[in-house]
Amino acid sequence: MMKVKGGDLDKLGLLFERYNRPLFSFFYRLTSESSLSEDLVQSVFERMLKYRSTYSGNGAFTTWMFSIARNAHIDHYRKNKRYNDIEDFDEERIGEAPPEYAEMDERTRRKKLLELALNKLDPEKKEVVILSRYEGLKYTEIAEIQEVSESAVKVRMFRAMKELKDIVNTLSEEYSDE
Repeated sequence: MMKVKGGDLDKLGLLFERYNRPLFSFFYRLTSESSLSEDLVQSVFERMLKYRSTYSGNGAFTTWMFSIARNAHIDHYRKNKRYNDIEDFDEERIGEAPPEYAEMDERTRRKKLLELALNKLDPEKKEVVILSRYEGLKYTEIAEIQEVSESAVKVRMFRAMKELKDIVNTLSEEYSDE
């Protein structure tokens, strides 16, 4: 990124090759929409190019990148006036077991339940879980991305994990009754 900042814009292609998949994964877990996730990845790289002068090289590059990604995600929903409706949307989508649930093996069922439960979390908790457990970021990095203290991240993670466990247990019971 320091080379991109210095004017070697061809190096952005290397960054894209290295980081487009983790970004797509991050966005897909937040939105469950493939085409939107692809658009948001493109938006992040456009913003990285536009705001390259703000990159200092201090700290991890991924922290800076995921900060941009988080803002791109929030901006998208603000622009489309849907950010506050995410929870309502998820509530409508989740209610009964997916039709293929009965045919899934146990490992696939657990994965599906976790995915459904993750979608029921509020956006801040969901983001903390995704950044920590799926993207492998440290709490200090997540704190920087979310612009909160490390203790706030720890509290969000603790509450998110407790809530996830409760939701998974509830869904598991509901789906086993069907």
